[in-house]
Amino acid sequence: AAPGKRVVGVARFSEKGVREKLAGWAIECIAADLLERKQIDALPKLSNVVFMAGRKFGATGDVPLTWAMNVQVPAMVAEVFMASRIVAFSTGCVYPFVPVDGKGSDEDMAPNPPGEYAQSCVGRERMFEYFSRKHSTHGRLFRLNYAIDMRYGVLHDIASKVLQGKPIDVSLGHVNFIWQGDASAQALRCLAHCETPTSPINVSGHEILAVRDLAAKFGQRFGRAPEIVGREEPTAWLTDTSQAVKLFGLPIVDTEQLISWTADWVSRSMPSLGKPTKYEVRDGRY
Repeated sequence: AAPGKRVVGVARFSEKGVREKLAGWAIECIAADLLERKQIDALPKLSNVVFMAGRKFGATGDVPLTWAMNVQVPAMVAEVFMASRIVAFSTGCVYPFVPVDGKGSDEDMAPNPPGEYAQSCVGRERMFEYFSRKHSTHGRLFRLNYAIDMRYGVLHDIASKVLQGKPIDVSLGHVNFIWQGDASAQALRCLAHCETPTSPINVSGHEILAVRDLAAKFGQRFGRAPEIVGREEPTAWLTDTSQAVKLFGLPIVDTEQLISWTADWVSRSMPSLGKPTKYEVRDGRY
């Protein structure tokens, strides 16, 4: 889209083949441990930063590391890149649970989540807010809910369980989600909508969907009835994406298309990242 632009990817690159794939797309790759301040200081100071570092899976197994990755690293990055625009990935998990018969949490709702993982995500936002105020850094806090990739996501989890005959817990019975491509596009477009001080924006699908109904749709496609356990609680982690819709319009890929794609993918035993989203967790323990 912009072949004259310099694009730099920074990560540990611990997964085999990722660095080579990105380099093949003319992305300049720099291996760095973001827990080391000197390595952050050495990074090129570019005008636009999309911050995606964080820790969720296994968060309860090493809570201090979770806090270091989700709070200390953002503090260092926010200070080092004070002159850049920063779109920082966050999560809808910073909100408290809200009624499933409403519109979901909007950006004016104060964070108050359960569990240390979600609390550390509030800490991440606070670090970007603090340094944004201190240095007048332009930014947005990208509160993303349930991105869908064929290899990962709420739909992948539900479809896989239906196909395998595994029980589906509906105690956290309502979700909203967005295709990963739409989420990525909105993240990049947020660079044109940064504010000082930085401010949150909810990114997800505009629909609130029942897990029970999603399971039924996969059941119809697979020719088997889903096994439902538990009962729906009156609250869930849900967000109101009106602000994002106003800025960017509705996501390009709609719910029915995502269901069809996922059903096809899972039925053909295509690759999975092997990382359950744990969307059904209500106590914040990941």
